[in-house]
Amino acid sequence: MNYEIILATNNKHKLQEVRQILSPHKIVVYGLNDLNLKVKDVEENGKTYAENALIKAKAVQELTTMPIIADDSGLEITALDNRPGMFSARFASSQGGHDNAIKQLLKELEDKEDRSARFICDIVLLNADKNPLTFEGIAKGTIAKEKQGEGGFGYDPIFISDETGTCFGTMGQEEKNTVSHRAKALKKLLAYLKINGFVPL
Repeated sequence: MNYEIILATNNKHKLQEVRQILSPHKIVVYGLNDLNLKVKDVEENGKTYAENALIKAKAVQELTTMPIIADDSGLEITALDNRPGMFSARFASSQGGHDNAIKQLLKELEDKEDRSARFICDIVLLNADKNPLTFEGIAKGTIAKEKQGEGGFGYDPIFISDETGTCFGTMGQEEKNTVSHRAKALKKLLAYLKINGFVPL
């Protein structure tokens, strides 16, 4: 018996990433488009990643009783006062896309010695427990001097993982799924689902 869950996104890259991690464990992950769920635009005005993820999940909860996961994530660059942080997606939109956003961030870092950074992902699970549950993953790294590789999406081409010494943009999906912030949060979610009998151990 498979455990079915909805991921509150229309982002194909994110859906593919989540499926690759959860599907081997008898979990079927649906995107909003798969179930033709039309979610109203929500204002992500939370003060934390977890609050924003909960806002997204609750918008889907109005349309279904199925278990829902939603995530919010961001790139925090130490020398830029942890920008773009929670506004990572909105910063990219304001620059006309991630390519331009990356160029702007690299320009701002030109005279900075400290290039340390981290990706944070908070995943909220609804409709499995009586309370919303949050799972957090953090990937520490540094910002590259220039874009590397064609893999990944978003800010991946400039993020070098501390764990592997390689850039997310040059990693295959399988390797990225061992060290990425989203993968780490998903593995905590998976552990919860296993321990509580939602999926087989």
